[in-house]
Amino acid sequence: MVDLNKTTVEEFILLAFVDLQHIQIFTFLFFLLTYITCTMGNLAIIIVVKIEHSLHNPMYFFIAVFSILEIMFVSVTLPKLLAILVTHNNTISFIGCFTQMYVFNSLGVTECYLLMVMVFDRHLAINKPLHYSTIMTPTACVGLAIFPWVFGFSSILVQTIITAQMDFCGPNIIDHFCCDFPPLQSLACSYSFIIIMLSSLGAIVNVVPPFSTIIGFYVYIIITVSKIKSKDGKQKAFSTCTSHLTVACLYYGAAMIVYVKPNASYYDKYLSLMYTAFIPTINPFIYTFRNRDVKEFFWNLVNRAIRPTILLY
Repeated sequence: MVDLNKTTVEEFILLAFVDLQHIQIFTFLFFLLTYITCTMGNLAIIIVVKIEHSLHNPMYFFIAVFSILEIMFVSVTLPKLLAILVTHNNTISFIGCFTQMYVFNSLGVTECYLLMVMVFDRHLAINKPLHYSTIMTPTACVGLAIFPWVFGFSSILVQTIITAQMDFCGPNIIDHFCCDFPPLQSLACSYSFIIIMLSSLGAIVNVVPPFSTIIGFYVYIIITVSKIKSKDGKQKAFSTCTSHLTVACLYYGAAMIVYVKPNASYYDKYLSLMYTAFIPTINPFIYTFRNRDVKEFFWNLVNRAIRPTILLY
């Protein structure tokens, strides 16, 4: 008797957004514009933080690290999606699929904990201003920036290895625009309930603690800010907190819906767009371009570029 309970699948087929074929050109242009905007916006932040000495402080250091992460995050999935929309080649190799899944999820967990680190930095700056400079030393900043990457890439490794060892004997069609745990595990021929539950538990550990910590820090920050007598200072602080908290809620909310529940659904790929493409694109505008220091830098840059032209006349 032939043993069918073993891996025979050598490649997978990503359906991506096959239900939007009637507007495929528009879909391609939308994701291309999204990818370019996200990449250029975050790259601009990295360059500005690097060359502007007034931005050489812990807050902008973490924002620059966050921008690097966002560029990597969108680059794991969107180029493949764009290739699918252009070439109609929906296949991805077995190894390529699991590599994409591992890097994609590792960066996702890294973002969860890096957001927590960034809010921790703001918590110290607002609630511990006298001790802030002594706590957030360059060494401490580097250590805090490295921790999310180490944790993210190590916490997903075992889960990826276990999933890769499951039996995939067909079908090999993934109703998603990238390889991810829920749709892949649902294709396994072997009994996968325990592994799926372990994945859900892993998602809870990777998403809920940092999100709960962020909420706790923001409650503490808001209480402190509400005591500020200056109307302008209070408005500026509340504006920053609201923007950051909105992004965190969108990111963590979508991630919890997709990963914490045990079964994959048709709408997961659309929810995944929230934290895969939409949030990385708007983050530069929320975290930096709305900031007064950054706007002053750009205005000075524009003025220096315009002044020689004016003098010529």
